[in-house]
Amino acid sequence: MSSLKNFKRYTDQLEDQGEIMPALFIGHGSPMNGIEDNFFSNNWKKLGQQTPTPKAVLVISAHWLTRGTHITAMETPRTIHDFGGFPQALFDVQYPAPGNPILAQETQRLITSVPVALDHEWGLDHGTWTIVRHMYPKANIPVLQLSIDYHKPAKYHYELAKELTQLRKKGVLIIGSGNMIHNLGMIAWSKINEPDYGYDWALEIHAVFKDKISARDHQALIHYEKLGSAAKLAIPTPDHYYPLIYILALQGKTEETQFFNDQLVGGSLNMTSVIFS
Repeated sequence: MSSLKNFKRYTDQLEDQGEIMPALFIGHGSPMNGIEDNFFSNNWKKLGQQTPTPKAVLVISAHWLTRGTHITAMETPRTIHDFGGFPQALFDVQYPAPGNPILAQETQRLITSVPVALDHEWGLDHGTWTIVRHMYPKANIPVLQLSIDYHKPAKYHYELAKELTQLRKKGVLIIGSGNMIHNLGMIAWSKINEPDYGYDWALEIHAVFKDKISARDHQALIHYEKLGSAAKLAIPTPDHYYPLIYILALQGKTEETQFFNDQLVGGSLNMTSVIFS
């Protein structure tokens, strides 16, 4: 009975508020961005300062791929160091933001098209904490993750994401974390520190993606395979692209589009990020 009372108390607090929270797609890039003060991470800090303080943050990260859809539902999500070959300082990072089991249940209730499992094992992977620790360094805002069913196509994720819209009206900041252009096998390591360096195909599809997003041409972005050979090179696998699809689905009819961190890295990656507000 007490859990039902807590659920009602929390959902009452999540009543629609006058201001709808922005929806963000953030290019997270290298895990090192999580501990470095650089162009990208400094913009994440500014974003946290300029965005209305959320009641909670829900992240769709490229690094939680599952069969079926899951949402973290523990009180204290662990910090996951899901990478290798980096300095010990990166592995030492802990981001002790609380979870919110009641919000997890509310999100589970809102998504009616597919069953959503409450997860008590995962936590916050580097697609989440490397960004959010710069935005909210006090780690005092609940952070949850929604997994990506990697066995489903982009259109499936677009339709599912529409069911999250109500959360934006209730103080929840929704972030898709990935990279639009993400071909690790083609990185030009000799150019990795050269600002805004991209291969010709990367420059081509970078412009196409921005044009399609600005024009609200969501269908072209959902069916990215039809955008030509440059798109196939940019998205050899869709794990880092699908978080963008979630955020496109959340764009309101009258919302403006803003780009930031709009740079290519190492020839075959881009950090381009989008705000819908």
